[in-house]
Amino acid sequence: MATTAPAQPIPTGAPILIPAGKTFSPTEITFFQGKGNRTLEQAIDEADVLVSCPHSGDAVPEELAPFLAPEFTHRLQFDYSDRTTGPVVRAWAEIDPRIIYVENPHPRLLRDPNRAKPADLAAQLRQAFERVRAAGAWNRVDLTGIDTIRPVTFSFYPLLKVPGSDAELTAMVKAFEQVAERGLGVYEATRDSLRTAMLTAAIKRAAATGTQQNITTLSFHDTMNHTATRDGAVNVERAPKDRLPDVVALSNRGDKQGNRRGSEVITMDPDQLRTLAECHRIGFNVSDPAAVALNTPYLGSQEIIAAGEEFRELTDATFILTAGTSRVRVGAVQAEFLREHLLGERATAELTRPGTGWPEEDTQWTATLARHCQTSWDEFRAYQAGQDS
Repeated sequence: MATTAPAQPIPTGAPILIPAGKTFSPTEITFFQGKGNRTLEQAIDEADVLVSCPHSGDAVPEELAPFLAPEFTHRLQFDYSDRTTGPVVRAWAEIDPRIIYVENPHPRLLRDPNRAKPADLAAQLRQAFERVRAAGAWNRVDLTGIDTIRPVTFSFYPLLKVPGSDAELTAMVKAFEQVAERGLGVYEATRDSLRTAMLTAAIKRAAATGTQQNITTLSFHDTMNHTATRDGAVNVERAPKDRLPDVVALSNRGDKQGNRRGSEVITMDPDQLRTLAECHRIGFNVSDPAAVALNTPYLGSQEIIAAGEEFRELTDATFILTAGTSRVRVGAVQAEFLREHLLGERATAELTRPGTGWPEEDTQWTATLARHCQTSWDEFRAYQAGQDS
C-alpha cells in the first residue's frame, strides 16, 4: 500500500518503515464494495459482517526504528505480523457488499490490539524485558499475560533493544504511545464505532421490515504451523498441541464443539458457530472436515472478548436482541487461518529456506481465497435466513 512505503530506499532484507509523522484516517483503513461510488453509510445499511484484522499491519513507524533490535529483518517483520490477511480481506471486501473491513495499519509490536490494554504499559513492558533478560538472548521465555508489547517474537527472535535504564524504557513507552495514536488508536476507534453503527442499523432494519437481521464481528488472523530459525528459515514444526488445522480454526472461547467451558462465557451461540464451521468446509472445498476446527489451538482473544461482552449485555447472553416484532442475532468469532494455506505452496516453500526477504503475493490465489470467504459466509447467511422463515 502507498501508505506503508518506506521513507527512503532500504537495503534488501531491512525492515520496511512508515514515514515519520504519518497519521492514518478512518477512510484509509476502512474497505467495502464500491468504495468511492458507494458511501460508508450505504455500506453500513447493507452489511452484516464487520471484519477486523488487528495484526495485518507490518510496516514500522519510522519514529520507532531506533528501538528495533539489529536482528530485526524484513522477513522477521512480516512473520511477526498477519500480513497475508490484509490482501485477502481487502479482496473479499471488493466482491461482497455485505462486509465492511477495518485494517490496523500499525504492526502488533507497537501494542497488540488483540490483548487487553494494561493500565500501566511501562510496568508490563519492564516485566517482559526482565523475563527476557533472565532467560538470555534467543532463549524461550514465558510472556503469558504481559505480551501487549513483546520484546521478542513467538520464535524468541529479538524485536526490541533491551533498554539500559528506566529512563530509556520510559522514553520507549512514550514514543510507542504517541505514535500509536496515529494508526493503532484510529483503528480501535474505527472498529468500535463501526460495530455500534452496524448494530444500530440492523436494529432499525429489523423493526422496519419485521425480518430477522444478523450482525457478526469477525476478527481475522493467520498463524504458521512452523516457526523461524536464526537464519530466517521458517521450517521448525510446532508441537502438535499448538498446530492449526489445515484451513482455519473458528473460535468463540468455548470447547472443541463450540459449547461453554464450565462457567466460562462464550462470544457466539454454539449452534451458530458449528454451522459457520460447516459453511467454511463448503466454501473452502475441504475434503477432510478436520480442516476446519473449533477453538483449537486458540480460544479467541481480546477483540471477540470485548465484542462478546457487549453482545451478552445487550441480549442477556442469548445473542438475540428484540427489535420491534423481529430480532437481531449477534455474535463475535475469531478466525485463525493457517498461514501456509493463505500463502500458497510456492511462497510457503520459499519461506522454508534461509533468507531475510518475503515472497511476492500470489494475487490469483488471493482472489481465490476471497471467493472462498464470500462463499462460506453466503452459505451461513442462507442458513440464517432459513432459520427466520
